[in-house]
Amino acid sequence: MSNRENEELTEFELPSRDDRDDLDDDLEELDLGDDSDDDDDDDDFDEIEDATADDIDLVVGVYREDGQPVATALALDLANDLDELISQLRRQPADAGAIGMVSLVGEVFVIVRVRGANVQVLLSDAAAAGDWPIARDIADFLGVEEIPDPDDESEPMGDLGLLADVGVSDFEMEAFCDDYDSDSDELLAEIAEKIKVGPAFRRAVESFD
Repeated sequence: MSNRENEELTEFELPSRDDRDDLDDDLEELDLGDDSDDDDDDDDFDEIEDATADDIDLVVGVYREDGQPVATALALDLANDLDELISQLRRQPADAGAIGMVSLVGEVFVIVRVRGANVQVLLSDAAAAGDWPIARDIADFLGVEEIPDPDDESEPMGDLGLLADVGVSDFEMEAFCDDYDSDSDELLAEIAEKIKVGPAFRRAVESFD
């Protein structure tokens, strides 16, 4: 080995134990709390209790079969799971897709329209995504990352025109969402009337009384 190589080896020194201890101390002094805070925030964001039977006013699927209006009372569990509600609507023997309607605590309604692979959703109050699982599912479905503050002015989330071709225009649907004086189950009954499935809808709703 050459003298130059020996000199280079001699000049290279491993850090002493004291230096390593100092490095460990420096690392411990770093603020690592942000990650844990983020995790806590994520946990809080995800922890939404399911709506109970007392919270759920109705879960109804409406459609036309052989041209006739049909309304079916669906399982209450579907008021907590958008994917399952969509799957159930796809199973209905509908001529041209099915519409699911959910009302919670007389304050929030959800409308889901399924036509083959096409799914349209509407949540009457976007802030409800912080309170109810199906509302959070809609926010996720739409790719909404920031849930509105409940203290802010309420606004709908989703497709206001999802029933425009069957009798409820964007403008009318927005008016339904902005009607805070009526219970959400009553608003869905009015919407059912406008899409000409009112009597069948009312019969289905009676099973929830």
